[in-house]
Amino acid sequence: MTSPAPDFGLLLDVDGPIASPVARTIAIPSIASDLVTLANAGVPIVFNTGRSDRSLQKGVVGYVVDGGLSEDARVFGVCEKGAVWFRITPAGIGDLSIDETLVPPPELARAVDDLVATRFSDWMFFDHSKRTMISVEQRTDVHSDDYLAKQPEFDRAVLDLCRTFDFGVMWRNESFRAADGRVLFRIDPSIIATDIESIRVGKDLGAERALALLARTGHVPHTWRTMGDSRSDYAMADWLHSQRYDVVHIDVRPTEGPPEKEYRVLTPEDGATNDAVGAVFLRRWVQSIVDGITPDGPA
Repeated sequence: MTSPAPDFGLLLDVDGPIASPVARTIAIPSIASDLVTLANAGVPIVFNTGRSDRSLQKGVVGYVVDGGLSEDARVFGVCEKGAVWFRITPAGIGDLSIDETLVPPPELARAVDDLVATRFSDWMFFDHSKRTMISVEQRTDVHSDDYLAKQPEFDRAVLDLCRTFDFGVMWRNESFRAADGRVLFRIDPSIIATDIESIRVGKDLGAERALALLARTGHVPHTWRTMGDSRSDYAMADWLHSQRYDVVHIDVRPTEGPPEKEYRVLTPEDGATNDAVGAVFLRRWVQSIVDGITPDGPA
């Protein structure tokens, strides 16, 4: 590198911008190499994802470690939407921190597991790697359209289960209050999964965890780039903006169109989506280090 790294950090959703939503792993080789280049140049990187640590290890961390991550690189994972967090080193994933207060009742997890096995196993599978949420994911041998056509039926069945167990839950525009009046959980569908999770988790909590991790290990940049493939990913940029950081968000799959925000939002210009877009921006940020400039212009 001919210039010092610009003072910026990356807060990245995984499925979509980094990992292929079809393969669930890094499928474009330049993504792994550019992540390593950025991290080794001093850019802090945090993967802010709904995935479990074990899934992140398989689909992303292994590629980054194999790419030559340095000992002093500051790379972190915040998994399960802020409930599990850790540092990533050349040895892989470090010690886990887990917020046990976010874990849903085990009897609900067992009931959802049984529901999948008896009615929905042709389209989806129960993710046993999750530590603080219940997740059911699209099978990789099932076409996305077929899965998405079946997903609302599954979500409705989970809502019915929550009523049976008297667990307060919200889904879309519906809300069921438990006998004690509380709503503690959320049914949150995405394009490849449905999560049953605490209402306290989200990409904003993930962003808060991320900056706390960075503060304990060194400098926290003032300028940030966030990247995701859904409306829920804007929450990390929202949180950074609310804390007076300069932030630009990249939406790699703006199917609904970008919402109005008080910060800049960048979208693909050529019809590309997902990791194809992520690869372009990572390469652009590597070039910004070579040029000694702030990526994507001023925030």
